Amino acid sequence: MTETREYRVTGMTCGHCEHAVRTEVSGLQGVDAVAVDAKTGMLRFEAADSVTDAAVLAAVDEAGYQAERV
Repeated sequence: MTETREYRVTGMTCGHCEHAVRTEVSGLQGVDAVAVDAKTGMLRFEAADSVTDAAVLAAVDEAGYQAERV
């Protein structure tokens, strides 16, 4: 089953920031259709139930940012 998830990401200011977060999160198995917006600070994507919040937060951290699920 697939669900849409949203996270608020802090520290993003530009397209490079968006790309870094998008690249890390889209690399997680089970994640599809990733959208990142630096202006609003939002990360939105579709994911299988098997994708954990911890995995998403770790991917955002790897990109150099912090996030929380909304």
